[in-house]
This record gives sequence, structure tokens and C-alpha cells, in this order.
Amino acid sequence: MLNGSTVLVTGGTGSFGHAFANYVLERFEDVKLIVFSRDEMKQWDMAELFRNEKRIRFFIGDVRDRERLYRAVDDVDYVIHAAATKIVPTAEYNPFEAVKTNVNGAMNVIDACIDRGVKRVVALSTDKASSPINLYGATKLASDKMFVSANSYIGSRDSRFAVVRYGNVMGSRGSVIPFFLSQKDQGRPLRITDERMTRFMISLEEGVELVLKALEHTLGGEIFVKKIPSMGIMDIAEAVDPGGKREIIGVRPGEKLHEQMISSEDSYTTRDYGDHFRIFPNLDGLGYKAQDKDSGTAVEAGFTYASDTNSEQMSVDVLSHWIETHRKLVGRI
Repeated sequence: MLNGSTVLVTGGTGSFGHAFANYVLERFEDVKLIVFSRDEMKQWDMAELFRNEKRIRFFIGDVRDRERLYRAVDDVDYVIHAAATKIVPTAEYNPFEAVKTNVNGAMNVIDACIDRGVKRVVALSTDKASSPINLYGATKLASDKMFVSANSYIGSRDSRFAVVRYGNVMGSRGSVIPFFLSQKDQGRPLRITDERMTRFMISLEEGVELVLKALEHTLGGEIFVKKIPSMGIMDIAEAVDPGGKREIIGVRPGEKLHEQMISSEDSYTTRDYGDHFRIFPNLDGLGYKAQDKDSGTAVEAGFTYASDTNSEQMSVDVLSHWIETHRKLVGRI
């Protein structure tokens, strides 16, 4: 569906942006990709990686800058909104900055995309946005709700907005795996906040595929949630450093023991599509009407999708093999 189109990715020099660029440029011949981000050094580094690729261009800008966004999305067909202040303790200690990027920035993206007639917009969310206890999760929940509600503001335009939600991205720069590997390489014990902790696990490629699914199938307003395995933090540590020393340091500010992607309150508008769920908006004229038109199976009332009760678990052997296969790329982007 991307052939002959122009796609812009906000926060495009991050882990997702790198994976999305590789995936899309390999599979679609006639596509133009715009990387929009505020860090010129990261753009320089990424441009070096794609220096022989003529279909990609770079646009310095910040989602906080409304006017710059309007210029960037002009004549763009699809927008993937990946820009965010994401580190939980950073958001806890810098709440105003997190709100400026995650909430105000999301509003700027929505306004620019509606006014410029962008066809489809998919925003990246997080498992921390479901029943949030930290500021990062709270700002992303606010962002999710704005992207869902944006479908009520489009008028006669063909624009549609959707959200994708997933958990810990294996090997990304902000994930626990490169953090553990660094400690192991330094001969230090692996620092664990709480040995009871569990997390959802997803690869970058799976995240990209979920975004493309949302772009193609959204009716407008759904939150797409991929079915992925969970893993206990002690098992993750064992996969990184078998039999090594561990140091329990306590839960960080705003950190959950277990993550959640679908709350019991969301179960009443959630449908199962085999490899993923879709949370439909509980809004007049959007949610239930969309369900009547679409397929999928309604989940049970009160259903939750959480990392500690997830029926699918990733084994130590599977993660060990993944780390061995991807070791050179872990933590680089």
C-alpha cells in the first residue's frame, strides 16, 4: 500500500525509525520516506547508514513546533508518530517537558495532519498507557485518546487516525537487554529492580509490521495491540548472563511490577483478531458502529491483557538465541 506514497516518521532517528526505514525501503520500491526529528547528530549518523539511498530525506524539527510540522507534512500521505519522551524516571523528574512533547506535541501532529489532509496517521503507544501509574504512561494515555478522538474532527476529509500499543522492544537502546549486556561486559552484577517483575517482549520488526497492519486496516480510532510473549526479569537476566551475579536495587520511581496493554474497562470494546487485538473507541458514531462493520471476536467482559497473566511466555533459550543472533545491533539504535 506504500508504493507511490510519501511517509513521514516523527522521532524517526530512534529505534523504531531505523527499523521502519530498513523494512519499508526493502519491500516498497516506489516510496519516499521523510525522517523528522530534532537531534541533528542522530540524523547525521542515520544519513550515513542510508547514504546510498535516494528515497529517504531528513527534516530537522520538533513536534513541539507547530509551524515546522505543518511544513513537514505538506504533500505527505502517511504519518507514523514515534516521537516521545520515553524514559520513565526522566519523565517523573521532568514532568513539564514530558507533557510538552507527549501531549502538546501529539496535538500538533493531529492538527497538522488534519489540516494538510494526511490520509492515515498511526501513533505509537506503550503498555504503560494502560492503567498508568507513571507520568510517561499518563501522557501517552492522553495522547492515545487524542489520536482516537481526532477521527471526530476530520469532517469530510479521508484522514484516519489509529494507535498501536506494544511492550518492551528487545534490543532497542532504551530496553533492559543492552543495559544488562553492558553490565555483564564490565564484569558487574546485573542490577535488577525487583525479581518479581515481568515484561512483554517484542522485536522491532514485529512493531513495524503492526504499524503497517494498522495503516492498512484501520477504520479510524482503534488501538491495535499485538499478541506477544511475556518474560520474567530474572529469566531475561539469565538469558543475558547465565549463572551470573545479580543485585536487587528496588523499583524505580513510576515503575510497575507488571505491564498491561488492555484493561478490564477496555474489554467491553475489544475484539480478538487472532494475532492481535483491537480496542475500538467508546465514542458515539465511532466505536460500536465500527465493530458492527468489522470482523473479529469480542473478548470476555473483564478480560485483561497483562504481562504477569499472559498465557504466552518467552523461554530463556529463545531469548538467548535472539541475543546471540542480534548481538551486534543490540543497543546501537
